[in-house]
Amino acid sequence: MFGIDGMVLAFVALAGCSAGAVAYAFLFNRIETERNVEKRLEIVKKAETDRSVVKASRDRLAEATKRRKSVQDSLKELEQKQKAKDLNLKKPPLRIQIRQAGLQIDLQRFYIYSAVCGLVLTFLAFFLGAPMIVLPGVLLVGAIGLPRWYIAFRRARRVKAFLDEFPNALDVIVRAVKSGLPLNDGVRLIANEAQEPVRTEFRRIVEAQQLGLSIPEAALRMSETMPCTEANFFGIVIQIQSQAGGNLSEALGNLSRVLRDRKKMKAKVQALSMEAKASAAIIGALPFIVAGLVYLSSPTYIMPLFTTSTGHLILGCSALWMSIGIFVMKRMISFEV
Repeated sequence: MFGIDGMVLAFVALAGCSAGAVAYAFLFNRIETERNVEKRLEIVKKAETDRSVVKASRDRLAEATKRRKSVQDSLKELEQKQKAKDLNLKKPPLRIQIRQAGLQIDLQRFYIYSAVCGLVLTFLAFFLGAPMIVLPGVLLVGAIGLPRWYIAFRRARRVKAFLDEFPNALDVIVRAVKSGLPLNDGVRLIANEAQEPVRTEFRRIVEAQQLGLSIPEAALRMSETMPCTEANFFGIVIQIQSQAGGNLSEALGNLSRVLRDRKKMKAKVQALSMEAKASAAIIGALPFIVAGLVYLSSPTYIMPLFTTSTGHLILGCSALWMSIGIFVMKRMISFEV
């Protein structure tokens, strides 16, 4: 019985293997097709993944290119505006000079004051016994030279005070922005708490904003009343940040550091040029000192220069050459940073 059962089991096993082989033979092509389909799907999925990665990379590159182009366009536009403003910075009209000096007078009143100053100086020179030929020169100096020199002196002193306080104001704005306050609040804080003339300049920005201008536009107009490069830097930084985006606190912090470095560089250049300035001052004052000493020691020897026509001609030529020499020395020792 066992032999027969074993044969039956072997027969069944062989029949099953035969049936499996036949089934595999019929289904082999189908299984192979499914494998090929799976491989193709995997290849397609990988290709799509690679395509998405390439597309993301292209999008990032296009975004960076677009942002770079936006910054370049902004810089070109600001450069064109800056060229137009540089003319007013170097040689602004008298009305703008008065405003930049911080004086609250109009042109008509300025001309009246200039005329009064010229007449007062002329009368003083007349009462002190000055020759009649000198009085027209004194009138011109008093009516034109002295008032304009005073305006230039006030402008330079106001710009210097602004540059001393401006980096501190930028640091306050940076801390305000980092703490979560908007730029408007930082500007208002400077307009209320800073020292003059920074407070006045930022107050103008706040007033312009209340009239409808944006902060970048109002900041760019700061150079109209504050003739210095640092005020232009501030307006350009705000304008670029508003158009291209970015970290405002970092940009203003970098600007503050640049302004402090410029101030240090100016102080260093001034210290290195003091020897040349002292030499120029001594050389320029030497003829007057010598003339004064000669007058004290032997006045009859030098008086023909002031009493004769030949002496007047010599004095005029000497004054011309002295003016040319002083101008050349001033140009040689003037450094722009």
